[in-house]
Amino acid sequence: MLSPALSAVHIHPVKSLAARAADEAVVEPWGLAGDRRWMLIDSGSRVVTQRQQPRMARLSAEPVPGGGLVLSAPGSPSLTVEVPDPARTVVAELHRSKVTMVPAADAAHAWFGAHLGAEVRLVHLDEPSHRRPVDPEFGRPGETVSLADTFPLLLTTRSSLDALNSLVAQGDHADEGPLPMNRFRPNVVVDGTEPWAEDDWKRIAIGEVAFRVAKPCGRCVITTTDQRTGERGKEPLRTLGRHRRDGKLLLFGQLLVPEGTGVIRAGDPVRCLG
Repeated sequence: MLSPALSAVHIHPVKSLAARAADEAVVEPWGLAGDRRWMLIDSGSRVVTQRQQPRMARLSAEPVPGGGLVLSAPGSPSLTVEVPDPARTVVAELHRSKVTMVPAADAAHAWFGAHLGAEVRLVHLDEPSHRRPVDPEFGRPGETVSLADTFPLLLTTRSSLDALNSLVAQGDHADEGPLPMNRFRPNVVVDGTEPWAEDDWKRIAIGEVAFRVAKPCGRCVITTTDQRTGERGKEPLRTLGRHRRDGKLLLFGQLLVPEGTGVIRAGDPVRCLG
């Protein structure tokens, strides 16, 4: 008999930078504590992600007490960034929403600009409790999200990745597989399920924290980006397009909304509540 359990927890301190593995995480209404509270914007105040800058995958941000960051990149000096004073704000465009953000110090902008070869600014979401609602088509009143694309958490399962990799191995770009889980940038990874079992989940509990399963996650070009090198290929989008398509959406993983707060830990049991 299968015993689903949480096998991995990942936090992304800066949107689209390298993920950081964690043994446990605090669940807040808008996502995991410290997850996607910072992002980059361009000269027009539009969000910058690996969609435009795949080299972002090679840059890292380590959280420090108080909410600041230590930025690092291969072969480069690190930079400590403090949480900025919220007295000065900028309105940033994140996909279809406008979000009031706080710019970091100029040294952070210069650090990223040097590594990406583009004019960018690092900005911080100081108040996630009301600044940005979830996708209204699938959300409920009062639900908010930090700087994730649409919903607070992304869940994937190991068995579904194995099934997807089997399909990749049968396709035109088999040499690109097997793909690692970090291509999909999940917050929580579950082991011990049947492949694609998560498609039928409506509510789950991870340890003592309950979550609503809002919708499947539609995948983008970031999944084709090697998270170690920043180089792009064709997979998994080619295979998802053949086997996991819903209209224009190519699906892998499920988007979650917390129904409460608490701490989740690697090894916690995962239960389907409906």
